[in-house]
Amino acid sequence: MAMACVSPAAVGASPSSSLPRLASSSSSSSSPSSSRPSSLPTAFAIPRCFHGLGKSFSARLAPRLRSVAAKRAAAASAHKRCRSVSVVASAELPLVGYKAPDFEAEAVFDQEFIKVKLSDYVGKKYVVLFFYPLDFTFVCPTEITAFSDRYSEFEKLNTEVLGISIDSVFSHLAWVQTDRKSGGLGDLRYPLVSDVTKSISKLFSVLIPDQHATINNLAIGRSVDETLRTLQAVQYVQENPDEVCPAGWKPGEKSMKPDPKLSKEYFAAI
Repeated sequence: MAMACVSPAAVGASPSSSLPRLASSSSSSSSPSSSRPSSLPTAFAIPRCFHGLGKSFSARLAPRLRSVAAKRAAAASAHKRCRSVSVVASAELPLVGYKAPDFEAEAVFDQEFIKVKLSDYVGKKYVVLFFYPLDFTFVCPTEITAFSDRYSEFEKLNTEVLGISIDSVFSHLAWVQTDRKSGGLGDLRYPLVSDVTKSISKLFSVLIPDQHATINNLAIGRSVDETLRTLQAVQYVQENPDEVCPAGWKPGEKSMKPDPKLSKEYFAAI
């Protein structure tokens, strides 16, 4: 599923100010920025000279480490048995609330190849940065075109929108040049960035297959309406495994078949 994050930069800030901070993210592992906390330790180096109160610290710590390892193994086993929607835990901490990693990459905009650098927006605009899995898929174009259709609302908030996937700029261009009613994007009002090396996706820790996640900054409350809508969509696709829900789908609205030919019925109707 797609991941989106708001990456604001204070309006009027100096171009040399720090990169935008992430305000929220939602759902596809990682070379963090210098200000990002490091991964949680998986082992402890115990000095040989440390013996504590008559008993070595490592000897006293070992049973606890074995207990933690056993609990993790049991949890992993239970996870494999679970057939419902699951959440994959990661040792990497989320980026929300920390400085966004900078990147520079090729992109497609107005049917031309351009360069996009995240830090260029610092002190000038907020940025909504969202990731999606692949070009020429089914749910993704409904999200991408929805952002484009409402781009003027982001403009009023002094905000740029950037979409990113691991496809090449040539794939992006071909998709933009494909008509919407045939499952394409048509002209977009914002750039599509190419992350063919997956380096940007790794920086933002979004290479998570078949998952949807929402993480908010502590100062931003979550939407119960969106939580309910997502839950209803999850239940729907579980009950109808041969269908998927487009952007903004609500119960009673038209879904689509995740098939190159059958999906055209949906695109032709919108």
